[in-house]
Amino acid sequence: MPSQTVARYTPVARLLHWTTAVLVLATIPMGFVLLDLPPGRLQNTLFDVHRSIGVLLFVLVAVRLAWRLTHPPPPLPAGVPAWQHLASAAVHHLLYAILLIQPIIGWWGTSAFGAPINVFWLFELPALVGKDEPTAKQILAWHGIIGITLSVAIAIHIGAALFHHFVRRDGVLRRML
Repeated sequence: MPSQTVARYTPVARLLHWTTAVLVLATIPMGFVLLDLPPGRLQNTLFDVHRSIGVLLFVLVAVRLAWRLTHPPPPLPAGVPAWQHLASAAVHHLLYAILLIQPIIGWWGTSAFGAPINVFWLFELPALVGKDEPTAKQILAWHGIIGITLSVAIAIHIGAALFHHFVRRDGVLRRML
């Protein structure tokens, strides 16, 4: 099957996908590592970078979702079982939902913690709520759990793409390359 012609995503869709992937794969581990750092300048800088990437991801994913709604993805190759169509749709919907919700939860938790969200040192987002550290700890704990859930969904997404590429050899991954 490697010689078959594969319908591809648009160049814009591919750019948005791979930019999102790089940013997400940078910010998830950063979010966990920065919690283990001692308080100080490095930790504060990494928090600022992590929050900034979160804001950028929210905007990027909103643009990406708008693009996808106006530019439907190419069809999956013939022979992909119906259950894989459903699984693919479910994982994609989960990824979009988490990538839109997670930055808002981070903003909410950061606001409750009383920390500023300085976006790439260009501007500061307003606080969503007043300072309440016990509530902030609960919200940010959920932020961490959602980050783990996002990591699992990404692993499933990558695993499925690699399965289609190396086992089924049906061109699914080549649509995004």
